[in-house]
Amino acid sequence: MHPIIYEKKTAMRKKLLLFIGCTLLALSALAQIVEPIHWKESVVMTDDTRGVFMLTATIDDDWHLYALQLPDGGPVPTSVSWDKLEGVKLIGKITPDKKAHQEHDRTFDMDLQWWTQKVTLQQQFEVTDRHYAIEGTVRFMACNDQTCTAPATHDFKVNGKTNVVPTEPAANADSTVADSLTPALSVPEFDTWAPVEALTQGPQAEMAMTSTSALWYIFWACFGAGLLALLTPCVWPIIPMTVSFFLKKSGSRGKSIKNALLYGASIVVIYVALGLLVTAAFGPNKLNAIATSAVCNIAFFLLLVIFAISFFGAFEIQLPASWSTRMDNAANNTTGLLSIFFMAFTLTIVSFSCTGPIIGTLLVEAANQGDRLAPALGMLGFALALAIPFSLFALFPSWLKKLPRSGSWLNTVKVVLGFIELALSLKFLSVADLAYGWHILDREIFLALWIAIFALLGFYLLGMIRLKSDGEKASASIGITRLMLGLASLAFTAYLLPGLWGAPLRGTSAFVPPLYTQDFNLYGDEAERYNDYDAGMAAALRSGKPVFLDFSGYGCVNCRKMDGAVLDRDEVKNLIRDRFVSIELMVDDKQPLPTDRYVEENGKQVRLRTQGDMWSYLQRHKFGANSQPYYVVLDAQGHLKSGPFAYREDVPAFVEFLNKGLE
Repeated sequence: MHPIIYEKKTAMRKKLLLFIGCTLLALSALAQIVEPIHWKESVVMTDDTRGVFMLTATIDDDWHLYALQLPDGGPVPTSVSWDKLEGVKLIGKITPDKKAHQEHDRTFDMDLQWWTQKVTLQQQFEVTDRHYAIEGTVRFMACNDQTCTAPATHDFKVNGKTNVVPTEPAANADSTVADSLTPALSVPEFDTWAPVEALTQGPQAEMAMTSTSALWYIFWACFGAGLLALLTPCVWPIIPMTVSFFLKKSGSRGKSIKNALLYGASIVVIYVALGLLVTAAFGPNKLNAIATSAVCNIAFFLLLVIFAISFFGAFEIQLPASWSTRMDNAANNTTGLLSIFFMAFTLTIVSFSCTGPIIGTLLVEAANQGDRLAPALGMLGFALALAIPFSLFALFPSWLKKLPRSGSWLNTVKVVLGFIELALSLKFLSVADLAYGWHILDREIFLALWIAIFALLGFYLLGMIRLKSDGEKASASIGITRLMLGLASLAFTAYLLPGLWGAPLRGTSAFVPPLYTQDFNLYGDEAERYNDYDAGMAAALRSGKPVFLDFSGYGCVNCRKMDGAVLDRDEVKNLIRDRFVSIELMVDDKQPLPTDRYVEENGKQVRLRTQGDMWSYLQRHKFGANSQPYYVVLDAQGHLKSGPFAYREDVPAFVEFLNKGLE
């Protein structure tokens, strides 16, 4: 497998090996200090305003200096950080004066690149003031056949003076600002980061469709959750009591119907206001950051686990009893619309022990969509599901006689919701795990936990296990509905089992971690894929193949859906593997850059701290887009050949998009 896509699963193991080797070297250094790399810096002016900063490394015999680009999990690559740039503007990337040697290293079990004897790293610059200064640090690592040095640094500093003061900034400064972001394997004569003009079929319509689709998904998911909330012990018994109250108090059927409709409308207003409150508290920008924040996702994971334990009967999450008492008194002491509104508020508070965990889960999922409308729209769906039954039963009171009586089945609904909450909690832990590269919840571990959860749910529904919350009087027999649901849960468990051996599991692709996080795979290796833009473009230049560029995200649900429904299909996967160089860039990758980068964007200086920051900037700078998934086909020079293609689960259309790029 290509070093760029070397599986991250072995990264920790290799870093441990590197640490042990460096520690042993440090101990041996007590007897002898090894300095196989000797640095020297200089500046050569090519004209009055332009020059080249040169950083020359002289390498001892039998030693080698690692190159600028190395795969994850290996030794430390050579990198240069600029601490001070006064009176100068960098042009392009830092480049070596000779190509690095490539060889398979048995110690790290990967293909590595290095230089021997001597190499000069060159950085072009333009002077913007009569006096200029360049300061920075080069970080490097060297090895021979027996040992390696610990990662070391060399600080450099040069000052200069010119006789000519430039009157204008460099003409190509804006177009090359991205070039100083990352070093490359080789420097082409063209700028692959340069912005491109979208083709005739731009992404705007598809992006709008994607956003609308996600919002509708939130609405209907919350509507379904609202229907489930009706079946809980805190809400179900209130339905006939509330409708009967309206029928008796109103005096006439027409007035009772009016009051019931106002009651339902009040429920909608209360829950939508809650959704708006969430948006106002966090703001749309914060909602986007929440989607991949480790702290937020771990907090959501713990919160959902607590909700699940509550539904299992360990404790109840309740609001203070004084709140419901005050609302009830307010409803009795007022009349008209205000009285009905306070009654709806009382329902919200009294039923909170059952609806609270459901609402919390829905708001968390809505917030993770990163859309400011999602929380409010989600609460609209949830509230409508709660309000509609009250209005319908007020219109048709005879239906009340057909309602099932309260009983142990209501507690069964709570327990089932507890299992679902527990399964969903793992999704949020998985997002943080993927974004930060912890590898504590890889695909096989995630699936093993889901298999255990849904197997236990099936056994519970079939009456094979019982909880204390079921009570001693719970019937040992089960109904047809419970039997069918139990069989469905066990069938889903059986569906998940092949995933432990690498089966795609397309039906769960939106939740399950990607296949590349799994060690054991009987279904074949994953297609070769780069996770570095410059390295992938360099590979395309060498191979002559076009580039399939995929802007994705660990926390992007639609990206995972596209992976399962489209990209993992044989006709698509084989076409990409055989005819393209594939690059996948995660815009929420939290791996830190060796040094922070600064770029000019919209007249402001933007600081890039992580790999995800850099790829997100690339997408904005080159394509003028910031939504994922986002697919384009480029040639090796970075010119747009097909796309963009956004979220659309249409395999023939996606194949047509790829073939257009090949043409």
